[in-house]
Amino acid sequence: MSESNDLPSQRIAAALRQKIVSGKLGPGDRIPSTRQLVRDWGVAMATASRALAILRDEGLVTTRTGSGTVVRGGHGTSRPALTRNRVLGVAVQMADHEGLEAVSIRKLAGVLKVSPMSLYRHVAGRDELETLMVRTVFKSSPLPDPMPAGWRERLESVYRRQWRLYRAHPWLAELTLVTRPPLAPEAMLHTEWALEALAELRLDAPTRVRTALALAALVHGLALGVLHEVRAEQQSRLRNEEWWATIDAEASELLHGADFRRLAELNMLPTETFGLRGVDETFELALGHYLDGLEARQQYRRQRP
Repeated sequence: MSESNDLPSQRIAAALRQKIVSGKLGPGDRIPSTRQLVRDWGVAMATASRALAILRDEGLVTTRTGSGTVVRGGHGTSRPALTRNRVLGVAVQMADHEGLEAVSIRKLAGVLKVSPMSLYRHVAGRDELETLMVRTVFKSSPLPDPMPAGWRERLESVYRRQWRLYRAHPWLAELTLVTRPPLAPEAMLHTEWALEALAELRLDAPTRVRTALALAALVHGLALGVLHEVRAEQQSRLRNEEWWATIDAEASELLHGADFRRLAELNMLPTETFGLRGVDETFELALGHYLDGLEARQQYRRQRP
């Protein structure tokens, strides 16, 4: 369900909303009464009442004794109009701060101070909300125009941008499954770029697709690891280095009491090597190794007779 729904009540509400947003109707100004709307628009009384109810649900108007329906606001108390962009912006903020599981239509309506039913004029339900959230995030950081010339530079641009989005919005990894991706054009463009870059290499079509999937899985897998780490910190109320400190004695005894010589060497490294503070370096290392392998394979194929 979208904002362009053509019901008469919504057409009337849209016209009045535009006057409020444009400033033609300011805080405290009277809104046409239901009787006037019936005369002006040639609709039934119930339709006119519903149009005013829509604006009331959106927080744009209020009813005052002796004045009728007036534009809400004055003295800095007005609220912005309820739009799809505003709904999605608040939903993304909620997911960033509380996790995707905290985002529901009812809770979102509470934050926006509107009725849950008013949100269904902007999103059809949970599934569409999540897809639109993915689109919003990817749209916030578009791919460069023009695209980089070289295949490696293009892949680095795609996957580094993806990584930054995952780091800024850890919940995103829950909605971007590699083999069942959301139908979000802004995210699909990343795959298009990757396949276009790989087309420059001497790879057959199935290998190109599997290579693109493997690259996406590499980034997505690290992003899921970050998401689980964030959740673990929230649930335990311990940062990674603090958690390691709590199990240090037990871990040391286990490592030195068994044949884990190489693992025991890891116990000597700073704890941030394994936590969130070191994950960006891990990503760069993994991406670099993978692309180095592709480049080496390309050079080998060129040298073959």
